[in-house]
Amino acid sequence: MSTLDCCAPKPSLTFSTTCPACGTSGKTVKLVTLKALLTPVALATLDPDEAYRFCPDATCDVVYFGSKRVYRQADVKVPVFQKNQDFRVPVCYCFGHTRADLDTATRNGQADTIPSSIQAHIKAGRCGCELNNPQGSCCLGNVNRTLSALREASHA
Repeated sequence: MSTLDCCAPKPSLTFSTTCPACGTSGKTVKLVTLKALLTPVALATLDPDEAYRFCPDATCDVVYFGSKRVYRQADVKVPVFQKNQDFRVPVCYCFGHTRADLDTATRNGQADTIPSSIQAHIKAGRCGCELNNPQGSCCLGNVNRTLSALREASHA
């Protein structure tokens, strides 16, 4: 007896890898991410047989796209880090670290504590990025890039 993974994207022969609104290449996102993060109204339009991608372009309102449908920031329950520069927006969705937290840690000389804490949580099996992070993957890269940018800005 085989089990069907209801959260795995189904391949689509007409699936574009670029966002139809901005042309940016998008990364495949598991269906479970969309199911967890779309608003109820948007979720009601989700085609589970469709494959979806995440658009990382900061200037584009599209968050997810498939061959037949796009979902915009208003269709997602949480603010999207890549698309919202507010300091209160999470960089790490699982453990609640915001840009403001990273900025404070950088100014206090404790920037390394946040990635270390996240790594410890990942190692302990507590990470839930596929459900919490709109990009559907680990936030640690975003955390490290943000910290590097904050360090550079503080030395400028």
